[in-house]
Amino acid sequence: MSQDVSEGRTDALTEPTVSLPVVRPEREPSVNQGPQHPPLRYVSGRNARIPGPVAPLSPPPSGAEGRNGAPRVVRAAADPARNRAIDRHWSPQRNRSSAARPFTRARGRHAAMSRRQRWEGRYVRTLVLADLVAGIAAGAAGFGLRFGDDVTSYNRNYLLISALLPLVLLAVLAVARAYERRYLFVGSDEYQRVIRGGGGLVAGVALVSYALDLDLARAYVLAALPAAVASVLVLRFALRKRLHWARARGEALRRVIVVGHELSVIGITRQLRRERYHGLEVVGACLPPGADGIEVGLPVYGTFDDVAAAVEQADADTVVVLSCPELDGAAVRRLAWRLERDEVDLVVSSALVDVAGARTTIRPFDGLPMLHVEHPRLHGGSRLVKELVDRVGAILLLVLFAPVLLAVALCVRVTSRGPVLFRQVRVGRDGQKFRIFKFRSMYVDAEARLTELRHLNEHDGVLFKIRDDPRVTPVGRWLRRFSLDELPQLLNVLSGRMSLVGPRPPLPTEAAAYADDVRRRLAVKPGMTGLWQVSGRSDLSWEEAVRLDLRYVENWSLSLDLVILLRTMTAVVRSSGAY
Repeated sequence: MSQDVSEGRTDALTEPTVSLPVVRPEREPSVNQGPQHPPLRYVSGRNARIPGPVAPLSPPPSGAEGRNGAPRVVRAAADPARNRAIDRHWSPQRNRSSAARPFTRARGRHAAMSRRQRWEGRYVRTLVLADLVAGIAAGAAGFGLRFGDDVTSYNRNYLLISALLPLVLLAVLAVARAYERRYLFVGSDEYQRVIRGGGGLVAGVALVSYALDLDLARAYVLAALPAAVASVLVLRFALRKRLHWARARGEALRRVIVVGHELSVIGITRQLRRERYHGLEVVGACLPPGADGIEVGLPVYGTFDDVAAAVEQADADTVVVLSCPELDGAAVRRLAWRLERDEVDLVVSSALVDVAGARTTIRPFDGLPMLHVEHPRLHGGSRLVKELVDRVGAILLLVLFAPVLLAVALCVRVTSRGPVLFRQVRVGRDGQKFRIFKFRSMYVDAEARLTELRHLNEHDGVLFKIRDDPRVTPVGRWLRRFSLDELPQLLNVLSGRMSLVGPRPPLPTEAAAYADDVRRRLAVKPGMTGLWQVSGRSDLSWEEAVRLDLRYVENWSLSLDLVILLRTMTAVVRSSGAY
């Protein structure tokens, strides 16, 4: 570099150091300075004392450019009197201004934020109360099952343990971070933390009793602790469903400003309006400068530079930034600084569609944060645990529903001619074919009449669905409404061909028409229920059904299976999309 300078311009070697002018905030922006951001308004708020972004530097003064407008390389000796920045910033003396102006966060006054904090606080308090009730009920049930109603000198200590169980349960759940709001309201993280906390509680009790040689009644421990965890899960699921019903009525929603390109804004808006249980209500959008003019069906509050003003105008409490090249890391960081003052949440949409957070980790490489995506757990120990849960669950459900199975079989046999069970070839994991069992809900000539009804198909994909199918028997309509026709599939689960939870088992003709991406559904066993079934079933489009099945394949876990099984009960009662 020094040789190039000496051969090109010799006066650069002797030119003194250039002193840049002081940048004034009120100075008009000059050319080549880049996009300008509107000045921040310093209003009172929780983070009112957090300084805004530093104004961008102005261009170098005239005469400091070299050829083609490039900055001139300076090689003169630095003036020690002028360059004291290092000494000022790295002085070993204590910063005296920190005592006079401490970094504090005043209480926020953002209206939308205050509303959200109120209902979220009520929800967390209700969770605490429900967990206390679960602990009390589990302690009483464990004591009653082991000792009955009599209180003696032997079981008086267990009565004290039953009284302390609710408090211990609350402490364990708090340590497992089951009350943090980031894990509540939607998703399976809340249930995972409850299960981890419950498992830790059982292991801790076993370890303490062994280490201290305590003579604890195993029947009491095996009855009280699992009952407490199961009760917590059921009560939290009930509270979650009550919250989702409230959101369906337009309550307890976050007001969202979406930032991105028109097509992305339209897509995310449609999805959030269809799945209102997420609690995100899109109230406006900010589009890039020079947008294409596509109608987004939302109030547009300006460009990417107007997001902070849009939040106040729309009374929003959340900003969702979609993936777009204009919003790089520096732009998103500046936006986070602007939204931080009013505690407005910033959500950045990842380009990794339908990849759960458990599979993504951020690891630094030479100071650069890198997002690592792990492979889905389709093999190994997790799959063996799922196999065990499926087999045991199928046996228990067959015993539980035995009277229902007999009653349904009798109704099918009496009301229409033909066999009770319907057998059909389906495609399972890795493309292997098997015979599925269902209660017959159609007339015996249903397959022969399929060709003449093909033009009445109401589905947009490879599926064939008619809302008022004339081939369905009167009893079959009732069975399909409550999904009772699928109970014999428990035999397929018991034989290992199917799972309790998984993608829908396709027909061979459907699997033959799959695109390469859709064939990913065949990487796991098909299930009796799944995300597709609990999210609307036949009312969903083919594209949405495929997306839900692929999401399950990529992110399946035992806690997700538990959530789907619990949601299946409400979906069966609601009977939406069942025809």
